[in-house]
Amino acid sequence: MPITNRDYYEVLGVAKTASVDDIKRAYRALAMKHHPDRVEAAHKKEAEEKFKEISEAYAVLSDPQKRQVYDQYGHAGFDQRYTTEDIFRNADFSSIFEDAGIGGSIFEEILGGMFGGGLGGRSQRSGRGSDLEMALEVDFEEAALGVTKTVTVPRREICETCKGSGGERVTCTTCKGAGQIRQSAGFMVIARPCPKCSGEGSTLKKACPACRGDGRIRFERKIEVKVPAGIETGMRLRLSGEGEGGTRGRGDLYVHLRVRPHAIFRRDGADLQVDYPISISHAALGAEVDVPTLSGRVSMKVPAGTQSGTVFRVRGKGIADIQSTGRSVRNGDLLVRVIVETPANLNGMQRKLFEELGRGLGEESYPSRRSFLSKLKDLFRD
Repeated sequence: MPITNRDYYEVLGVAKTASVDDIKRAYRALAMKHHPDRVEAAHKKEAEEKFKEISEAYAVLSDPQKRQVYDQYGHAGFDQRYTTEDIFRNADFSSIFEDAGIGGSIFEEILGGMFGGGLGGRSQRSGRGSDLEMALEVDFEEAALGVTKTVTVPRREICETCKGSGGERVTCTTCKGAGQIRQSAGFMVIARPCPKCSGEGSTLKKACPACRGDGRIRFERKIEVKVPAGIETGMRLRLSGEGEGGTRGRGDLYVHLRVRPHAIFRRDGADLQVDYPISISHAALGAEVDVPTLSGRVSMKVPAGTQSGTVFRVRGKGIADIQSTGRSVRNGDLLVRVIVETPANLNGMQRKLFEELGRGLGEESYPSRRSFLSKLKDLFRD
């Protein structure tokens, strides 16, 4: 879960219209003020919590995509889409403290230590496994109604022979097994990964014959992906623990959805749209017609005198609104646009009937046409 529920703009003391540079400047000033190594020991814990809070706010507001989601949905909607790890993934701290002689990667290590090693620490093989990403294409109906898909995911898993160690290992002589080399940098003590063991704390003496020293072996796994009703192209599903293996836990699998277009339906949010052709007699006289939905046909009344292009709303026959949850889940509506179809290829008798009908219908039968001709006459009057 995210660290704070306070408004991120309030945390950094910036306006909602603040530029990225404004956000960087505000974060730097607050970070220098609240860094745990710059306060008295009695206030160290309080400063650490404050430092985490402002760092989370910066990680969100400095990322255009995360900031857009936060601005649109607020904390409640944002927290449903991002874990703490998601928030700090790819956060850019690279240019914040360069003029103080502190590189961005080093600063991420400091944050990583505060957040349980999520941004730094030991090498990937001996830490949490990598996240994976894949694309999944589903049919329109599957996206609208929900579906469970079985996908094959190639991923690396912990080697059963060496249990992820890579083989026989010995303690690193440079870091004495700590995996880090500590150095002073101004007011901070910087922990860098040991260059000899790459943060492992040990070096490989004899490689495992099964994984050849990697500690992981490549497998293909079949995984069930539950696609919720109402999903749209561009949305992403997170499958916790279905990424690559590591000795400190698995990474996650992120599934990017693409929805195939439908032959007759279009989508507008939770509403479905469909064009439905009707005969000229049905439009003039009125009729009961059966219109298609994703769950079968429903009856709809077309009143007498219906014009082509008129849209009728069938309540609740759209798509599940994915933004609604629990008992409040609701469906959108079906919007039926009727298209009055003019008959073609008339035979002699049909043509004669239409001619008689045309002579019998006066201008009163065509109010829109009469109004248009009147405006046209006024427009081109000499």
